[in-house]
Amino acid sequence: MEKYRTYNCSEIREKNVGEEIKLAGWVDTIRDLGGVLFIDLRDEYGITQIVVSGDEEKVNEAAKIPVESTISASGKVRLRDKETINEKIPTGKVELFVDSFVILGKRTRPIPFDIKNNRAVREDLRLEYRFLDLRSRKSLENLKLRAELLQFLRNQMIEEGFLEVQTPILTSSSPEGARDYLVPSRLYPGKFYALPQAPQQFKQLLMVSGIDKYFQIAPCFRDEDARSDRSPGEFYQLDMEMAFAGQEEVFEVMEKVIYNTFTKFSKKKVTEYPFPRIPYKEAMLKYGTDKPDLRNPLEIKDVTNIFEKLDIKVFNGKIVRTITLPKGASATRTFYDEMENFAIKECHAKGLAWLKVGEDRSLQGPIAKLIDEDSKEKLLTQTETNVGDSIFFIAEHKGIVEKLAGQIREEIGIRQNLLEKDVFKFCWIVDFPMFEIADNGKLEFCHNPFSMPQGGLEALKTKEPLDIYAYQYDIVCNGIELSSGAVRNHDPEIMLKAFEIAGYTEEEIMNRFSALYKAFHYGAPPHAGIAPGIDRMLMLLTEEESIREVVAFPMNSKAQDVLMGAPGIVSEKQLKEANIKIDAKK
Repeated sequence: MEKYRTYNCSEIREKNVGEEIKLAGWVDTIRDLGGVLFIDLRDEYGITQIVVSGDEEKVNEAAKIPVESTISASGKVRLRDKETINEKIPTGKVELFVDSFVILGKRTRPIPFDIKNNRAVREDLRLEYRFLDLRSRKSLENLKLRAELLQFLRNQMIEEGFLEVQTPILTSSSPEGARDYLVPSRLYPGKFYALPQAPQQFKQLLMVSGIDKYFQIAPCFRDEDARSDRSPGEFYQLDMEMAFAGQEEVFEVMEKVIYNTFTKFSKKKVTEYPFPRIPYKEAMLKYGTDKPDLRNPLEIKDVTNIFEKLDIKVFNGKIVRTITLPKGASATRTFYDEMENFAIKECHAKGLAWLKVGEDRSLQGPIAKLIDEDSKEKLLTQTETNVGDSIFFIAEHKGIVEKLAGQIREEIGIRQNLLEKDVFKFCWIVDFPMFEIADNGKLEFCHNPFSMPQGGLEALKTKEPLDIYAYQYDIVCNGIELSSGAVRNHDPEIMLKAFEIAGYTEEEIMNRFSALYKAFHYGAPPHAGIAPGIDRMLMLLTEEESIREVVAFPMNSKAQDVLMGAPGIVSEKQLKEANIKIDAKK
């Protein structure tokens, strides 16, 4: 069979001058200088300039090659003229003088968009022609980084003594925070498999099986809406679990892996471990979110105790939080108007009060006259506000005020350019509530349903459900939740009680989690784990605004694969084999 190339398009150097070689790749550009053609030939590795001249027929044939066609070219390596040297590429001092070439794959249709400027193209068009979109240098670099990162993560876990184990893709449905993707069974009419939202039960079963340290690069499937940092459909995580371990052992391993990974693949400053630990309640108060961006120096303060004594109508009966903006008194009135407009239109707040602190410690702003001298001094002290600063006020009911204050804090930080540059700031969010009230008013698990409650069975029996904390933790980086984990519940009695509080009967537990429930009766070790999101790591490292930029063939924001046409219609025969009948709506 014919050999298409002897070197790739980034290999030849001055040492190859005079050598007869072959190159193969895509025609990137053609420059016709009147009888002399300069062609940039491109492959995954780089670009080499090839030159076609002399034979008029050969030149004319080469001039007609459509760009983005693939060719193989043979010839001799020579030095470029000094004035044509390109220092920007490794092969920039040499070129291939072509003796002959063969068109391997001719482009016969128009290119739907400018590949070099693909980020200016609407996403659905890029995804429809993803095989072209991936030819862009940036997209290719993202894929290469993904491959290198996966290998680096795998090597680190093996060095730490973890055993890589693959767990099933077809499994049973499990309540883990999102909707399952269901797969009908041909052999068992009316029954379904589910794609795993995470290998949660399997990794715990591996601990019961005697595996000491498990990991895998795990595919996870969740039928949930897309966000910039969340892919609909599938995503990948570094899934790990440790037997005879608790929270501290997990932190020790994961902090090292995360730190090593981010320092290897980025030149930015990375938080040194041990990472800061922030209790969930503190995070919600100080930052208004359980995934705080610590590059933003602003903190939220509670001043409800001050305003419950004042008769300010918009604050009456509400929780009042503040955000102090250092040197904010010098900001223009336009800035304050725009922030109020943001709060009303984007956050659905009823308004946004603010005050400036003048040189004589006087208050200036819409509510200044409503605050007496004593309350003013308490306010300035409690919020650590100084002369020349300004204060924003957020007043709402519990459950709303936290989110609203967090959104305002984030927006002020962005508009005032307060976020620290060129840094990855990590932290742990710890001590999550075991339970929370759902929108329907019922109790549900706040985090992972298989987590160990702090205080064990005693806490479940004696405490109010909303007062129980769990050994659950998240890693957060620059405002993005990178990972969730927990110390697992390995005691069947504790498991029964926890699920009972969340509204499950023993029969439901035995039916839905039969393997785990059964396994816990056979000497289960204490165990804990975590699962950092690989796609989110890559999104941070590449500074991409969308997680889809670091996935080879992603779905679009509407959970459609516009390249392959999924989801799509299947034949009646296929439906019949799967024992499915569709009730089509008119």
